Amino acid sequence: MKPDAYAANCPTRQILDRVGDKWAVLILLLLRSEPMRFNQLRRAIEGISQKMLSQVLKSLERDGLLRRRAIATVPVTVEYSITPLGSTLAEAVDPLRDWAEQNLKEVLAAQRRYDAQRKALAA
Repeated sequence: MKPDAYAANCPTRQILDRVGDKWAVLILLLLRSEPMRFNQLRRAIEGISQKMLSQVLKSLERDGLLRRRAIATVPVTVEYSITPLGSTLAEAVDPLRDWAEQNLKEVLAAQRRYDAQRKALAA
């Protein structure tokens, strides 16, 4: 049976959830350039909590999008790198990041207009 993302029980939706997760996208985009340790990622992505970063890294590893490597040091050093599959996803979503950066002013202006109209109607 062919996957159908519009069907409620289609596993494609799980993958789309990953694509729609801002933290997952930011992590994958960062790892494209080089492997990074947990705290490097945490410092690079402002606003992500330690718990959220840990959860997203585990999910990305489970999905085969990144690789976790423990290095025998004291204490143990853990490094994350993107997999070839993860690279294809990062390549696919990078244009969305680019679009968001290029159209930020227009979207914020539209939000202000919308909010002003709603406020005027409520008054």
